[in-house]
Parts: sequence; structure tokens; C-alpha cells
Amino acid sequence: MSQTNQAVQEKKTDKELYDYQQGAISQIFEKFETERDDYHLLYQLPTGGGKTVIFSEMVRQYLKNHNKKVLIMTHRVELCNQTSKMLDGFGVTNKVVNSKANLDDQADYSCFVAMVETLNNRLNDNKLDISDVGLVIIDEAHYNSFTKLFKFFEKSFILGVTATPLSSNKDLPMKDNYDELITGETIESLIENEFLARAETYAYDMGLTSLEVGSNGDYTVKSSEDLYSSPAMLQKLLDAYKKHSYGKKTLIFNNGINTSISVYYAFKEADLPIMHLDNTATKKQRKQILQWFHETPNAILTSVSILTTGFDEPTIDTIILNRATKSLTLYYQMIGRGSRILNNKTKFTTIDLGNNLYRFGPWGADLDWQLIFKSPNWYADRIKDDEAIESNFKHDLSDEIKEEFSKSEETYFDIKQTYKDAVDSGESSKVVLERSIAQHAKICIENSEDVYDALALAKLLKDDINQRIETYAKCISRSTYNFLKWLKDDYQKKLNSYIRTNFDEKFEEIHGFPPED
Repeated sequence: MSQTNQAVQEKKTDKELYDYQQGAISQIFEKFETERDDYHLLYQLPTGGGKTVIFSEMVRQYLKNHNKKVLIMTHRVELCNQTSKMLDGFGVTNKVVNSKANLDDQADYSCFVAMVETLNNRLNDNKLDISDVGLVIIDEAHYNSFTKLFKFFEKSFILGVTATPLSSNKDLPMKDNYDELITGETIESLIENEFLARAETYAYDMGLTSLEVGSNGDYTVKSSEDLYSSPAMLQKLLDAYKKHSYGKKTLIFNNGINTSISVYYAFKEADLPIMHLDNTATKKQRKQILQWFHETPNAILTSVSILTTGFDEPTIDTIILNRATKSLTLYYQMIGRGSRILNNKTKFTTIDLGNNLYRFGPWGADLDWQLIFKSPNWYADRIKDDEAIESNFKHDLSDEIKEEFSKSEETYFDIKQTYKDAVDSGESSKVVLERSIAQHAKICIENSEDVYDALALAKLLKDDINQRIETYAKCISRSTYNFLKWLKDDYQKKLNSYIRTNFDEKFEEIHGFPPED
């Protein structure tokens, strides 16, 4: 634990909560006093706002004023232990109910912390007496694994806490399990008041239409790994890291273990300090890797989604989303890992290689959580699909190739707009490619001394040509593999022919003098 975190925790232990945390506790207790005993309340607060601090203080106050017990549920063993430690810090004696726990002394405790699966087993075996539990607190309440336990607590007040009150399963909306949502401070407010750091995002336009969506509503690991483990994507990741985050502490999120391992080897080969972590690591390995990550200023850690909750490392400078997700919750959790403040850290970098920014908007944008809670399908149906996102991309030359065309003021050509203009004026769609070829030829000639230079530059335009042809094919609604292949080959031939035929004339038009012989 960093010294800053320790100081914050010590401050909290002295019961000096921040105003907004005190306010949340008052709001929740008001519901507790005025609503029925089995009321289900959901409380939302962004990652880094101190949810565990709030409910630890609540437990302390509740036990002081009520002659009933408290049970706190988490979905991961690390969260279980962290919660138990935080409660200790608040002077709340508690018992962790894990698979090894001896429950013979349970009557001596008023507060229990349990992992959902272990608790389910213990309750089904009648090993834990919950007859006098008055308050149940559910951490990370958007996970659906908790709902199977509700039947055991039909007479208890249930408080769910989460940063994102949107169920991980579209068919099990949170409004079916909770009577009401209370929202806490916004991310923007926490940034303004220096509780969280601000994200500076660099979003890359990514072609993701090869990704498939699985039964859980998110992209499948298999289709993600096929795309993100490819040499081209690994290179893109490496280039993005070097451009925006070189030498800074970086956490990379992937969708799939094989991708993360491929990332590890690609960075290792580039002689960069990197480690890989996934859920197959032993406790000891995990501890060693996270210790290394904490102590190494320029450390890079590539991982699969195990570090999205219950992982605090304020020294992180950059979060790289080397994956796409359709889960708003996951998007917020991943970026939230970089938002912890530390000493003079007021901002952090996010590199998005999954069109997530275009899908959900900026992290910390003002989301209407009440509307999302009440109408989750309305929200989900408004998330753009990949085709809609990609149709808005402005595809231009890569920075590297652009350098070869430095004398051209503009290298971009808008196929969609040219097609629309042609249709509006009753022209054949073929003029779109003719105008595109003329523009490609122009930028080749602009940057050349002779026709051979121009033809060499034309070869560099292969990716741009492919992109233009694919956009054109969508415009005319024809996209069979053979048709696209023929169009691309034909385009390259016509471009070369255009350059050979028109070089002298176009060169003079551009420069005002003919090329030297």
C-alpha cells in the first residue's frame, strides 16, 4: 500500500470522512429508518470515491445503534480480505467466511464478510446462522452472481453498492432486484475537488467488424484474440505505447490470455520492462508481479480482466484498452484503475484501441444513472454498433507514410461525400473512383522529381487504396471478395497508368514549370 493510501485510510479511521461521504451515509440511513425492513437500496459512486470507506463507517454506526448483525458480500477473495481490513480499521470486529473458516465461534461476531459462492454453499448446508442479520451489503452489486442469495435474506435491508448500476446481464436488470437508486458524486465533481485524476484519451480508429458477439452480449475471446494477436495489431499497440506513454507506468487490458502473452513477447522483444498476469497465476506469483509493478517506475503490466476490481495502484500513469467491450461497466472499471490520485498526479493517459470511446463516450461524461437504472434496454439499444462507428471514421494515410507526402497540404479524400455528390448530380458511380485516382496521382506527383519517384510513391498507397475501395463498395452495396479484389487490382493499374500518361502536364500545373529531363 502506498503512503498516500495509508494516509487516506488513517484519516478515515479517525472518522474524518469527506463531506460527500458523510452525506451518502445520512441519505442511506434515512432510507433505513423510513422504508420497510426488507427494502433493497442501490448506491452508486465512481471507482475511487471510497465506497468501502462509506459502508465500513455505516457498519460501525449500525452495530452501535441496532441489536442485529451485518453481512457483507463480495464476488472476489481479494475484495473479501480488503473489506475485512478496512472494517478492522474502523474498529469493527468481523469474521471472514471463506472455504476454510471455522464457524463454531460465529455467535461471537456481529459482522461477517463472505464471498458469494462460499456463502451460497454455507447457507445451503445450514452452516451459518443468519436469523438475526438486519443489514446485508453487496459490493460490486452489478454482478448477477449475488441474486441467487436474495432468497435467504427476505427480512433484511439490502444495500447494493456499485460504480455502474447497470446489470452485467441484459435479461436481469437491476431494477428487478432493487427498489431505488441513490447516486453519489459524479466523476467530474470528484476530479474538480481533487479526489480523482483526469483522463487524457487518445482514441485510434479501429476496424473491428471481424469481432463476434457471444451469448453474454460481449465480444468473444476467440474473435478478439484472432484480431488482437495479429502482428499488425501488436505493432499498432507498440507504436501507440511509444508515442503516448514511453517510459511511464502502464497497465494494458486484453480480452484473452493468448493476446496478453503475445503482447508480453512483443514488448519483451522491443526491450521494454513488461510482465504478464492472468487468473492462472498462483497467489505468490501474483503478489510478486504486483510488487514489481508497484516498485518499478516504468513498469508495463499486460493482463486479462482480473485487475478491473479491487486493485489499487495510484502510481499508474497510463491505461491501454487493447480490446473492445460492449460493457459500460467494464469500460469504466478499466479506465478507473488509472484515476487514483497520488502526490502531484492530477491526470493520467488512456489509449483506446477498441473504439470504446466512440461506443460509450468519454470516461467521466455526465451519464444519467437514474435513467440507465430505470430503462437499461433503452440505454443499451442506443449504443452504436461497430459498423455505425466505423462509417464515421476519416481514413487518412498513417503518420509514417504521410511523411513521404509532406509537400501535399491535404492527403485525405472523402469517398462517401464524393459518391453522394455524384448521385445528387445524376452522374455514374464510376466517377467516384476516377476522382479518387486523380487525387492519389496528384499527391504522388506533388512529392516527386520524376515519374519513377511518383510510381514508387503510388506503391505506398496500398492500404489507403484498399480503404477507399471498401468504402466505395459499401456505398454501392456490393462487397463480394472477388469483386473487391478485382476493384483493388484495377485501381492500382489505372493509378500507375494515369501517372505515366499525365506526369509532365500535372507536374507543370502544380509547380508552374516542367520537370527536368
